[in-house]
Amino acid sequence: MSAVLDPPTTTPLPSATEGFGFTLTEEQKAIQKMVREFAESEIRPHVMKWDEAQEFPREVMSKLGELGMLGVLFPEEYGGSNLSYIDYVNIVDELSRVDGSVGISVAAHNSLCTNHLYQFGNEEQRRKWVTPLAQGKLLGAWGLTEAGAGSDAKGTRTIAVKDGNHYVLNGSKNFITHGSVGDVAVLMAVTDKTAGTYGISAFIVDLHQPGIRSGKKENKLGLRASDTATLVMEDCRIPKENLLGDEGQGFIQSMKVLDGGRISIAALGLGMAQGAFECALAYSKQREQFGKPISEFQSIQNYLADMATEIDAARLLTYRAAWMKDRGLPTTKESAMAKLYSSEVAVRVANLAVQIHGGYGFTKDFPAEKFYRDVKLCTIGEGTSEIQRLVIARQLLRA
Repeated sequence: MSAVLDPPTTTPLPSATEGFGFTLTEEQKAIQKMVREFAESEIRPHVMKWDEAQEFPREVMSKLGELGMLGVLFPEEYGGSNLSYIDYVNIVDELSRVDGSVGISVAAHNSLCTNHLYQFGNEEQRRKWVTPLAQGKLLGAWGLTEAGAGSDAKGTRTIAVKDGNHYVLNGSKNFITHGSVGDVAVLMAVTDKTAGTYGISAFIVDLHQPGIRSGKKENKLGLRASDTATLVMEDCRIPKENLLGDEGQGFIQSMKVLDGGRISIAALGLGMAQGAFECALAYSKQREQFGKPISEFQSIQNYLADMATEIDAARLLTYRAAWMKDRGLPTTKESAMAKLYSSEVAVRVANLAVQIHGGYGFTKDFPAEKFYRDVKLCTIGEGTSEIQRLVIARQLLRA
């Protein structure tokens, strides 16, 4: 048995879509296959090096930009690939199956920053910002969270004061993906302190301009190759043209953006769960105890059956939300359900993967350890599991 066990690359691509009312087209299958091959050849050999060094994989992100993976959801006229949410789920899933750090970077760039600009920007803003973001020439960040404003956006303290033809921003944003490596960010700031969440506005901020800088780079438990840092604004002057929509619409815009973003996190958790399952399945066939592979023991078989079943259930919830999104249907409840279930399944599957590996699962010589660390973020980022349950309950009670 080798010291480092990589899951087989011949595992059939997931196909849990049949019977739900849609199937993957041949083009979608080809995109899925292309991303899997890219992840195996360009990402897998470097995963642990990047993780140990907390190294952001700029070269890989550039290559993904060249392949159109940083503009998945956007029309060709804005430099995008004009693909569907189903494609998007498959892309994030396949990347995260190998490395969640790359998966979350692609997700944050597409569904948060670029999508916010595309959904709520005017034509001039789209041409100026969405096009280079979708082409991968710029890297995007997005900021709502602050030290005192996590689940409670009313705690936002970053302020934007109008000064002639400019706004002046002061404050900070926490846990920003691409906070120290990004080029442009959509940031929320208070423009009316008396209006609660309806006093929050959204702004486009060039991260290379004076008045904004990256602060603390987080030393994280998992997803360590994905850049996460604080952004600090000190008299950051931006032109009034960088206001997205009208004043006071930032929070409302953010909630709509997060409906799609939660599908991203569901796909992220789904991919990492699949990766953890595959490495556990392969290990169980090779590891012998009492003269036979541990895969022949009923307790291990029960674990594998539970893992596979829950992954398929999470996939169907995630595909349903994406399928609805592609048809312009409201997905607040469905996105929250997919995000909640997929993220918690990922935690359970990664935990069982370590258990199946036994002592080896506690070492960095096998991939189970890294999946175990990485998956936890899915139950926290873009709305905690507790917030997802609140969102789902409110949607049910309004019905």
